[in-house]
Amino acid sequence: MKFHLEVDMDDAASAEESARELGRILRYWGGNLHRYALRPGDGSAVHDSGYREVGRWSIISTDGS
Repeated sequence: MKFHLEVDMDDAASAEESARELGRILRYWGGNLHRYALRPGDGSAVHDSGYREVGRWSIISTDGS
């Protein structure tokens, strides 16, 4: 299996703001990790601190199924 996380970073934000926001997203997701089965096909939208959808995570099968 592969874990895939894609987050669109706002081009208008400074590097510092982008790093802070990405850190918040990763902490939030990591803190909720126990809530997911983490099986191929699982996934969900990723939201920023303004509750805007900025990406998605998913579990991908690597065995071709």
